[in-house]
Amino acid sequence: MKRTTILIADDEAEIADLVALHLEKEGYHLIKVSDGKEAIHAIQSQSIDLAILDIMMPKLDGHEVTRQIREQYHMPIIFLSAKSSDLDKITGLVMGADDYMTKPFNPMELVARVNAQLRRSMRLNQPSMENKSVLETGGLTIDPDQRTVMLYGQQIELTPKEFDILYLLAAHAKKVFSAENIFQQVWGEAYYESGNTVMVHIRTLRKKLGEDNNKNKLIKTVWGVGYTFNG
Repeated sequence: MKRTTILIADDEAEIADLVALHLEKEGYHLIKVSDGKEAIHAIQSQSIDLAILDIMMPKLDGHEVTRQIREQYHMPIIFLSAKSSDLDKITGLVMGADDYMTKPFNPMELVARVNAQLRRSMRLNQPSMENKSVLETGGLTIDPDQRTVMLYGQQIELTPKEFDILYLLAAHAKKVFSAENIFQQVWGEAYYESGNTVMVHIRTLRKKLGEDNNKNKLIKTVWGVGYTFNG
């Protein structure tokens, strides 16, 4: 049986060793690298199931590594960074990270978050008995098998989370989802002060769909309640 492989990319050897120590106890196979270029090489040359990335790394920072990963892969990404402002966290999530932890950190909490991300990833990758169909509305075409979105014939590049949010809303047009509903269904874990996370993803999704200044938005905010697809 294939062991789950986790990449740790951090130029602080003590941090990488601490993370590896706790994850090895869970039975995971660990690959440690100390800069962004080594991280990209490891992902391209080996089968990685989840990546834990520092942001401030030599050669390529964590944001650029994430951007390159998201061009080809859907593995979960967790940022583990000393950058702790709300803007840093929001930027990390918008770039395509699935979770964000700040240093100093509780190793057991990191292990719990790794386990949660891997459980969710496994559920998404399992064949489903339910046939998800291509959705078409208002010039928008959403293909769940190819995980592509076309708007009037032009492909829109979305992060995995943005795609999941859009498909969830579009597949249940007119139904109102609270931020808590969206987080629990898309992230696949308990809701914990994540309204801002959902809001940031919705805002970025609208921007990519060209809805910044469009009054007739496909994704409509129902004030005090949540979001609905207006297709």
